[in-house]
Amino acid sequence: MAATKTLLMLENFIGGKFLPSHSYIDSYDPSTGEVYCRVPNSGKEEIEAAVEAARAAFPGWSSRSPQERSQVLHRLADLLELSLEDLAQAESKDQGKTVTLARTMDIPRSVQNFRFFASSILHHTSECTQMDHLGCLHYTVRAPVGIAGLISPWNLPLYLLTWKIAPAIAAGNTVIAKPSEMTSVTAWMMCKLLDKAGVPPGVVNIVFGTGPRVGEALVSHPEVPLISFTGSQPTAERITQLSAPHCKKLSLELGGKNPAIIFEDANLEECVPTTVRSSFANQVRSYIQKARAEGARVLCGEGVDKLDLPPRNQAGYFMLPTVITDIKDESCCMKEEIFGPVTCVVPFESEEEVIRRANSVKYGLAATVWSGNVGRVHRVAKKLQSGLVWTNCWLIRELNLPFGGMKSSGVGREGAKDSYEFFTEVKTITVKH
Repeated sequence: MAATKTLLMLENFIGGKFLPSHSYIDSYDPSTGEVYCRVPNSGKEEIEAAVEAARAAFPGWSSRSPQERSQVLHRLADLLELSLEDLAQAESKDQGKTVTLARTMDIPRSVQNFRFFASSILHHTSECTQMDHLGCLHYTVRAPVGIAGLISPWNLPLYLLTWKIAPAIAAGNTVIAKPSEMTSVTAWMMCKLLDKAGVPPGVVNIVFGTGPRVGEALVSHPEVPLISFTGSQPTAERITQLSAPHCKKLSLELGGKNPAIIFEDANLEECVPTTVRSSFANQVRSYIQKARAEGARVLCGEGVDKLDLPPRNQAGYFMLPTVITDIKDESCCMKEEIFGPVTCVVPFESEEEVIRRANSVKYGLAATVWSGNVGRVHRVAKKLQSGLVWTNCWLIRELNLPFGGMKSSGVGREGAKDSYEFFTEVKTITVKH
C-alpha cells in the first residue's frame, strides 16, 4: 500500500501567532504538477483580526527610535541569511525558478532589502528655512502613515515582499501583507523568524488567500490608509476603484514590455549572453500559439525542439526557451507582457525608428540599449519612455535611486528616498520667535 504524501499546511500570521484557517487553497509544485501545499483561503474575518493586531502594535512600534527599528531589521536580515539555503530550496519548489537563481538572487536580495532600509532609515534629513522679516522658522517632520497594506506577486515572492515590508516597518508603520496565493511558502517561513529578530507582535501580519477575498478586504478597509501593490494592470484598476472612497496612498508597480535595443556597434560578447539571460529567466506558454496564429515563425523552442523530461516531471510546467521572428509590431506578443522564456527578435534600420517602435507599447517599465557609441547611448536613453534604462548592462540596481515605470507600468517610485516618502506623511511646522 503506497504511503500517503504529507502536504505542507500554511497558517496565517496575525498578532505574532500562527492561526489555522477554516478553508484552504491547493498549491502546486511546478516541477511535478502535483499539489504539495495548502494555503489558507482567508477573507474579511482574518483581515479584521490583522487590522486589530496592527492597530494595537502601531503606537509602540512607531514611537521607537530609528536606531531601535534599524537594529531589529538587521537581526531579521541575519536570520534570513542563516536560513538562505532552506529558503532557496523552498522558493524553487514553490515558484518554479531554479534553486541556483533563488540562492544567488532572490534570497540574498531579500536579505539585502532589510539591511539596506535598516541603514537608510538612519540617514534621512528634513527641510528647514526661515523668514527673518517675519521672525518665523519653518521645518518639516515625517511620521509613519499607520497600517500599510502590502500585496506582492508570484514571480519574485520573498524578494518583492521584503522590498515592501522593510521600508514600511523601518519608517515605523505596522503592516498587513498578502503574498500571492500561488507562492506563499517563503513568506510563511519568514514569519517564524520575526519573534527571534525582536519584531513585536502585530507589527508584521501576513494573511494568505486570493485577491477577490483577502486582497479586496484589505484594500477596502477604512483603517488601512496605504496600499503598495506589485502585479497586473487589471488588478491595479480594481485596487484604485476600491481605495478611492478612502483617499488612500497608492504605489502601483505593474507590468512591463521591456525592449532590448541592440545596435550594430554593440559588444556582442557581452550583449548576447546578457540578453539571453534577460529573455529566458521566467516561464509561461499560450503566447507561442498566439504568435503562430498571427503568422509568426518560431525559430527554436516550444513546438520545434523536443523537451526530454524524467517520468516524475512529465506533468510539470516545463518549456523550452523560445525565439519568435517575422512578427508584426501589432502582435500581442510584441505588445503584451510575456512571463516566459519567450523572446521576439525583429530588425530595425535607424535610431528614430527603433525609439518610435519601443515607445509604441502601453508599458514603460525598463529598457536596455546596447551600443559602443556614447552619444547614441545617451540620446536613445533620454527618448525612451521607460522608468529605467540600462545601457550596455542589465539588472544592475542602485537601491538609493528610484525604481518604477511610466504609462501603464505603474504609479510612484520605490527606493531609499521614494519609499521613505511613500510610507510617511510630511508635516510643515512654523514657529514665530
